[in-house]
Amino acid sequence: MFENRDKTDINELGEFGLIRMIQKAFPMDEATTTVGIGDDGAVFPTLEGYQTVVSTDLLVENVHFDLMYTPLKHLGYKAVVNGISDICAMNAVPTHLLLSLSFSSKFTLEAIEELYDGVRLACAKYKIDLIGGDTASSVKGLTLSVTAIGKIKETAIVRRSGAKPGDLLCVTGDLGGAYMGLQLLEREKRVFLEHPDMQPDLKNHDYIVGRQLKPEARVDVVDWLGKEGIVPTSMMDVSDGISSELFHLSEASDVSFAVHEEKLPIDQDTFNMAVEFGIDATTAALQGGEDFELLFTVDQSAFESLKNHPDITVIGYVRERSMKNQLISKGGNIFDLVAQGWPAQS
Repeated sequence: MFENRDKTDINELGEFGLIRMIQKAFPMDEATTTVGIGDDGAVFPTLEGYQTVVSTDLLVENVHFDLMYTPLKHLGYKAVVNGISDICAMNAVPTHLLLSLSFSSKFTLEAIEELYDGVRLACAKYKIDLIGGDTASSVKGLTLSVTAIGKIKETAIVRRSGAKPGDLLCVTGDLGGAYMGLQLLEREKRVFLEHPDMQPDLKNHDYIVGRQLKPEARVDVVDWLGKEGIVPTSMMDVSDGISSELFHLSEASDVSFAVHEEKLPIDQDTFNMAVEFGIDATTAALQGGEDFELLFTVDQSAFESLKNHPDITVIGYVRERSMKNQLISKGGNIFDLVAQGWPAQS
């Protein structure tokens, strides 16, 4: 997509040249886009019968990502997913994206192109338009600001505040993979820093490494729920681990949750890596974060439809607020859930 493949100082192109380069690489395909990259503002109409959903995320080098093991192309892809996952968590369909960058002089034009290659791949996959953003110089490092925009019919909006006692607690995909992928990458980073001649040992761990470096947003589940006529009573995405997310839902909906450990979906590679690191796989699933799955509640009447979906698991249920958020272990023991683990036994 981009023509430059040598190391080129950004100053040779200039800010406006960089904008023109990005504009050329991102044609507007979304039917609702009126004005995209190149003007002072993007324009798209408010569709009759729809509401607009907007979410913003900030990704900072050495806080949210480490370029020692994160390829820029993967970072660009993940930045898009990070943004539109929040749109999915509102039960909305992502349509547009704005991306702003602040980067130091260590980044060449080709490096920025690589980043935008990842952005372009994600935009193409999820059928969204990149319609603008900003670029600025930085004294140190790289920072990305992602603003995702989506559309939704008012009757389909899902917030964190609608869960009610008796609802089923569900999660998509599997949990803990991104966290264990991060542990593996961090271990290999330490080995490399001590022994630069050694190659990273990531063999047979493509899944968990992919969960960390190239996650996916659950647009497919939002689409499926819409086709089935199922509107969750509450929902959010799993960016900080489901234990933490449950407390957000609990607070917003004024309810509590009971989670069955045996129901937590954990991939075999995640489980095996947890054993290798001496980490409890359940703790990884509860506390890991960055899985970008959807955690949601539904009325029990939706169970017959949900049970046939291969990628949705009922992991518990909603209770009255007077009870605590708790994990029921495989052995029948009960632990109080906390954002950093579940040590308190009752």
